[in-house]
Amino acid sequence: MSIDPTLTILMYFVLPVWLAAGFADWLCHRATRIESTTGAKESVIHLLMFAEVGLPLLAAIFLEINAGIILLMIVAFFVHEATALWDVSYAVSGRNVTPFEQHVHSFLELVPLMAILLVVARHWTQFLALLGLGSEPARFGLTAKSEPLPVAYIAILFALILLFELLPYFEELWRGLRARRRSAASAGGPASASPHARGRSSP
Repeated sequence: MSIDPTLTILMYFVLPVWLAAGFADWLCHRATRIESTTGAKESVIHLLMFAEVGLPLLAAIFLEINAGIILLMIVAFFVHEATALWDVSYAVSGRNVTPFEQHVHSFLELVPLMAILLVVARHWTQFLALLGLGSEPARFGLTAKSEPLPVAYIAILFALILLFELLPYFEELWRGLRARRRSAASAGGPASASPHARGRSSP
């Protein structure tokens, strides 16, 4: 694999910062007891945003970067931004979003943009081709990387994503669903018990 400063920055700075910010955001949610405030709905939104970032990330890891992959990254970024706005708008309606959590959100929004800019810098001719500029034709095919990333790096990255992103956020969703079930059970408890109570009190 060729040595490129922008690739090194992507692999060993941008992705670790994204992982750290995602885990810090989960800690913020846990501290504000998200399961008993905005609940499972906000957790589903968080998983949706993870998917919006995860799809272009998988493409960048395994496929040759061309105009099509760059377009996917750009579209996913704007969709992620719209979802992030929805997320915060919903979150502030039901729980305290602290200044620290808002600062974490700024990382989660700008790190993907930083990644896209570095990818564009590495594949400038295909970015120009996407805009209809330059002498190189735009390519949109899906082709495996001719120089794959190291297997050890991919394995460690996926393990970190599992430990610090997927498992925590699915655990958050599980807490929200469990709290919803408990709330529904407690709300329905007295009503379901009243016929028995009336039966015991009847002569």
